[in-house]
Amino acid sequence: MILVPMRHHPTALLLALLPLAALSHAEGAAPDAPVTDTTAVTAAETTADATAEASGQAAGEARRGFLPGARSRVTRETSRRPRDLPSDAELAAAGVHIGEVRIRPLEIFDTSVPEEDTALFRLANKLHIRTRESTIADQLLFGSGDPYDGRVLQETARLLRGTRYLHDARVEPVALRDGVVDIEVTTNDVWTLNPGISFGRKGGKNTSGIELEELNLLGLGTQIGISRNQGVDRTSTLFKYRDRQLGRSWWSLALDYADNSDGKRKGLLLDHDFYALDTRWAAGGSFVDDDRIDSRYDRGEVIDEYRVQQRAATVYGGWSKGLVAGQVLRWRAGYTYDDRQFDVVPGSKLPSDIPPDRKLAYPWISAEWIEDDFREARNRDQIERTEDFAYGWRARGRIGYSSPTFGADRSALVFDGRASRGFSWGDNQSLLFETALNGRHEDGQFRDLLLEAEARYYRRHSERRLGFASLTVAVGHELDADRQVLLGGDNGLRGYPLRYQSGEGRWLLTVEQRFYSNWYPFRLFNVGGAVFADIGSTFGADPYGSKTRDILADVGFGLRLGNSRSGLGNVLHIDLAFPLNADKSIKNMQFLVETKRSF
Repeated sequence: MILVPMRHHPTALLLALLPLAALSHAEGAAPDAPVTDTTAVTAAETTADATAEASGQAAGEARRGFLPGARSRVTRETSRRPRDLPSDAELAAAGVHIGEVRIRPLEIFDTSVPEEDTALFRLANKLHIRTRESTIADQLLFGSGDPYDGRVLQETARLLRGTRYLHDARVEPVALRDGVVDIEVTTNDVWTLNPGISFGRKGGKNTSGIELEELNLLGLGTQIGISRNQGVDRTSTLFKYRDRQLGRSWWSLALDYADNSDGKRKGLLLDHDFYALDTRWAAGGSFVDDDRIDSRYDRGEVIDEYRVQQRAATVYGGWSKGLVAGQVLRWRAGYTYDDRQFDVVPGSKLPSDIPPDRKLAYPWISAEWIEDDFREARNRDQIERTEDFAYGWRARGRIGYSSPTFGADRSALVFDGRASRGFSWGDNQSLLFETALNGRHEDGQFRDLLLEAEARYYRRHSERRLGFASLTVAVGHELDADRQVLLGGDNGLRGYPLRYQSGEGRWLLTVEQRFYSNWYPFRLFNVGGAVFADIGSTFGADPYGSKTRDILADVGFGLRLGNSRSGLGNVLHIDLAFPLNADKSIKNMQFLVETKRSF
């Protein structure tokens, strides 16, 4: 989505419009120039007087200006950990304890840097409510007096980076004295207020909306928003509230209410999950009441529709011994109720093959196993951001028994599972694999069985060039009538309309050459690009779709804008995709604009 805030907030307006302005000021930019290290000394040193004079001129020009230049370059902060400090293993072996814990929540813009000491950036810092130290302190997994454990510091940094209101987080030891080590927690805020309109396009369909959203209300980490969105399936007026740490605890609360063009939706979540590897217990519950119209698709067009009334609830409790020898085993037990009733759409001119009603009610138990192997990367799925990847095994399985005794309309064994693992070869190659399975066993056979798998391969060519390939496969068996396996412009086949092919299964191969520049226009967003090819198809019988199962392919290229100063989206994609074997009903070029969490 392109975010274009309304006129009544000039700072947010400029923050959103500057990506467009940058496109007309890009001449002379050198995207492949080397990264500037904030501690580096220039190769060609000048005299001290000349350096001071140049710095003073740059600072003066920046303070008189409204924005930094369009030719700005990336600067990376270096570690504040002293080089003579012992390693994490040595500190732990010495029995060192944690002393003072200092929290440094930084503003959106660092006005001590001459380029960022501008009128707009100073105004943005004044208008933005910085994340409170208490909000960050509540998420620390350690405290003063605890034995030092570098692993816990790294996990804390991952938790903080997982929030939408922080761009980055670093947790480091900074001083050692008399068997006590001081810790510094540094966080970087982002702009979190979104009063604006939105627009997106993919699969030949436009989406738009108007919204007022705050991701970090009063610096407390609370999200609240109201929006009016026109999507592919429905027009929706949505109110949402999220509190990740209710009452400064590890309980989270989420509320949703949507008044849609085809019905209403109400949702509630209260959850105390296993927030850290060493967490010993979990509990929670959720409820959803959703009245909507669902559609069946073929060749990108709606061919059938029906009304769905869903009421579902889950409660659970969990327990664990925590992290033991680098591994975690977690158990959960709970009860789920899922009632779905289907009906015709009054006044609809489309055919309506109504799925049979389905009511599942079952107690269940699940087990989860996690290996502690997490690694950091940069310029992989994001541009100039610290990224966290899990390489260790993570496997979870759940099984339950639905029965009329518990309120169901049938007896069935209900199950689902998921597993993931990462592999690496040296510093330049990585493969991440994930698979999931869910379904039921009833009346002596498997029903609504769906197996999905994805593999993502990264090959680093240089600091700013990366080859990427992904293969996704989905295989269904005796799928319920309200579940379609679809493939199109909305789930990876970028040169074709959305929801174009259907079947019992699908596969999609994507190959990309990714480019990550160090161009940092106006010091607001990072610039990258990609050249890509997609190829895929569906297979198996779909009683509602066309019988043709052609292999479809496209090629294209696109611009990537990494959002480094706002929590309102990670990477903006602007793509042109060209179908290679499309029929006459498909345009020769697809134009896509959307915000994604990754490159």
